Amino acid sequence: MAKEEFIEFEGLITELLPEGRFRVKLDNDHMVLAYTAGRMKRNKIRALVGDRVTVEMTPYDLDRGRITFRHKTEGARPYAGPMRGGQQFKRR
Repeated sequence: MAKEEFIEFEGLITELLPEGRFRVKLDNDHMVLAYTAGRMKRNKIRALVGDRVTVEMTPYDLDRGRITFRHKTEGARPYAGPMRGGQQFKRR
């Protein structure tokens, strides 16, 4: 038997819920309950309210999904690492 295909939608995170779950409003105005995929957890990719994400769903349950990608926002700065005393570390 072949592996089941997933349906992908894009949406906006509207609410943070306990245990790493999110309420996502899809572009077609449908609200779903979603959790972050294991690859996102492993790579420590954080998702916050207001982020655009791609949600993967099975055709059997269209009320739940898995967040597989967080889209970059315009003008966002990359994380520069920890700061010490107001300046970055220097190599000797």
